[in-house]
Amino acid sequence: MAGPHENLETAEHAEHAAHSNRKIALLIAVLALFLAFSETLGKSAQTSAITLNVTSNDLWAFFQAKTIRMTVLSTAAEQMQIEADRTTDADAKARLLKTIDTWKKTATRYNDEPETHEGRKQLSERAKEAEHQRDEALARYHNYEFASAAFQIGIVLASATIITGMLVLAWLSGALGIAGLAFSAFGLWAPHALDFLTHASH
Repeated sequence: MAGPHENLETAEHAEHAAHSNRKIALLIAVLALFLAFSETLGKSAQTSAITLNVTSNDLWAFFQAKTIRMTVLSTAAEQMQIEADRTTDADAKARLLKTIDTWKKTATRYNDEPETHEGRKQLSERAKEAEHQRDEALARYHNYEFASAAFQIGIVLASATIITGMLVLAWLSGALGIAGLAFSAFGLWAPHALDFLTHASH
C-alpha cells in the first residue's frame, strides 16, 4: 500500500493536472469563440464578394448594351445626314435634320447621363467601384480563412495537450491563436496588408 507521503504527492499531482486542464479548457473555449467570429466574418465577406461580382457583371452588361445602342444611333444619324444633304425638298430635309438631332442627343445621353447614373460613363465608374469593393471583400475573406485555420489547428493542439501532457503544444496553440487574431485584424482593417508584404519581398 502507498504511504501517506505518496498519497499526498499523488493528490498534489492530480490537483496540478486538474488546474492545468482547466487552463487548457479555457484556452480551447477562447479559441472556439474566436473561430466562431472569424467563420461568421468570413462567410459575410464571401457573400459580399459574390454579390458585388454579380453587380459588376450586370453593370458591364448594361454598359455594353448602351454602347451598342449609341453606336447604332450614331451610325444611323450619319447615314441620314448623307440623305439629308442630298435632299432638295426643304420640308423633307427639315424632318430629316430634326430626326438626326434627336438621335444625336439620344446617343449623347447614352454616353453621359449624370441625372440617372445610367450613361456609359457612369456605368463604367459604378462597375469599377463594384469590382474594387469585390476585391476588398475577397481579400477580407482570405484573411478570415487563414484566421479560421489557425484557430482550428490551435484547438486541436490544445486538446492534444490534455491527452499528452506536453505543455509545448499548449504554447503552440496560444501562438496560433495570436496568429489567428492577427489575420482577423488584417481582414477587418487592412485586407491587402499581406499582398503588400508579398509584393515587397519580390
